[in-house]
Amino acid sequence: MLINGPSSQHMSWSQAFRLYLQRPVLIMLALGFIAGLPYLLVFSTLTAWLRDEGISRSTIGFFSWVGITYSIKIFWAPIVDNLKLSFLTKKLGKRRSWLLVAQAGIVTGLLLMASIQPKDMISIVALCSLLVAFSSATQDIVIDAYRIEIADIKYQGAMAATYNLGYRLALLVAGAGSLFIADAYSWPTAYICMAGLIGFGVILTLLIHEPAATGPISTNELALFSAPWFYHAVVSPFIDFFERNGRFAILILVFIGLFRLSDITMGIMANPFYLDLGFTKTQIASISKLYGFAMTIAGGFIAGLCVARFGVHRPLIVGAIIVALTNLLYMQLAIVGAVPEWLIITISADNLSGGFATASFIAYLSSLTNRAYTATQYALFSSLMTLPGKFQSGFSGVIVDSFGYSSFFLYAAVMGIPAIILAYMIWSHEKLVLRS
Repeated sequence: MLINGPSSQHMSWSQAFRLYLQRPVLIMLALGFIAGLPYLLVFSTLTAWLRDEGISRSTIGFFSWVGITYSIKIFWAPIVDNLKLSFLTKKLGKRRSWLLVAQAGIVTGLLLMASIQPKDMISIVALCSLLVAFSSATQDIVIDAYRIEIADIKYQGAMAATYNLGYRLALLVAGAGSLFIADAYSWPTAYICMAGLIGFGVILTLLIHEPAATGPISTNELALFSAPWFYHAVVSPFIDFFERNGRFAILILVFIGLFRLSDITMGIMANPFYLDLGFTKTQIASISKLYGFAMTIAGGFIAGLCVARFGVHRPLIVGAIIVALTNLLYMQLAIVGAVPEWLIITISADNLSGGFATASFIAYLSSLTNRAYTATQYALFSSLMTLPGKFQSGFSGVIVDSFGYSSFFLYAAVMGIPAIILAYMIWSHEKLVLRS
């Protein structure tokens, strides 16, 4: 189902505000919550449970490898994009049937984890957490595709903002909420409660509408994993992207890889920086939770309005600029020291710019996909956008040890310049294409 409405070039501010009352935008709030809920349950919340049970830190460290699942979802995204699940697909449609299967996997994994003793069956806990992570990553693939297919590009900024709000609310529930329940009752009870919340996602899946069917050919006639099926499911999405964008496709992929380089490079050193300055853990937690959470949501909300009002490219350029500039506030914080007011200003600005840039970027990535290959192409983009930053961030500590925090934050700001230049080049190219 595509939603008709005024073009982004002519949408007024009041029309842009009304986007947040549209059904697909509100649906993404709920889907964002369901998507965010499993994440911490196989990471920090799980590690707290394992440590509470007396599991060694070395063993707990190996559980971080479960997170690789989220980074390699591109490998099974073509299957999710093309494989029909027999009677489920006939009843619910392609997206909702896969969403239901993914949620069933999450619930099953969480309930199994709640039914065993980690001390006695740590390998089973690892397998269950892998099931939850794999199912959660699959759910992410489906929700990303659903978001793109259910509404026009002018809605994508607002949908990204509400999705992000739901996701972050889920992180609070799965993080702090699970700890409260575990403290009052037990860890198994906490995981049973989280599985119950995923159950509401199952109800939502049965209630929402399936997007209009897309695809250049029917894969029903293709033998599963045959050469023709592989070509259609795996090769065609990449060929399509390069055919639509020509030689400019390489520049777009480079831009996707570099856009988040600045904030990912800086992010890994943020908490060590706060502690080294002399802020207490309580100060860091309260300020980052209160101001950081509010500013991230505000940034995403503003980005949604701007994408609807001005189109995707100008907010994208602004996002790239402000993300780089906020690193200069960290430089100033390094100079003034442990001043809580400066920490509030810095975290607020950083999260506001991050929320704005992320929502704008998601809207841009959504505009790049062909709805015939939505899940596969978006999985490629979402994987590519974090890989360079994750690699670069590994050297962050070396730079800080060698040159100090001020030089490091200046370096992180400079890392944002290529993204600014490329964002402007892509906007200029788009204007030329529209004129021709």
